[in-house]
Amino acid sequence: MPSSLPPGLPIVPDRGDGGDGGDGRDAEAGPFPVSEADFEAAVSDALERIPPELADTMDNVAIFIEDDYTPQPGEDPDTVLLGLYEGVPLTERDSWWDAGSLPDRITIYRQPILDICASREDVIEEVTVTVVHEIAHHFGISDARLHELGWG
Repeated sequence: MPSSLPPGLPIVPDRGDGGDGGDGRDAEAGPFPVSEADFEAAVSDALERIPPELADTMDNVAIFIEDDYTPQPGEDPDTVLLGLYEGVPLTERDSWWDAGSLPDRITIYRQPILDICASREDVIEEVTVTVVHEIAHHFGISDARLHELGWG
C-alpha cells in the first residue's frame, strides 16, 4: 500500500502515475476484491481492537460504512476520503452539548480503501488504521498529532 496515501485524509489522485496507481498493481485490474460482508467484518474487528477502557469513553458516536465519498460543494471534485469524522469532539463539548445533540458520525469508505490495497492483509490494515484515525478525531486528536503518532 503506498505510504503517500494517508488514511482518513483527503486524497487527490495523481492521474499521471504511469498506470499502476503507485501500488505496483495494474490500474486496469481494479480494486482488490472484498465482499461487503467481509469489509464490514474488517470494520467490526477494528472496532473490537479498540481497548475497552477507551471504547467505554466514546460518547454518542455512530459508525457507518459507505461505498464512496461524494465531494461537497466547493471541494475538489477529485477528492477521495478513506474515512470521515463528523461531529463535536469530546474535548470541545460543553454542558449544553448533550441537550438534543445528534450522534457524532464516523464513516468508513469502502471503495477508496479497496482501490489502494493489493491484498486482503492490506485491506485489514488500512481499515484498522482508518477506524483508529477517525475515532481519534472523536477524542479531539488532530491530523497533525495523528501523523506524529504514526496514525496519519
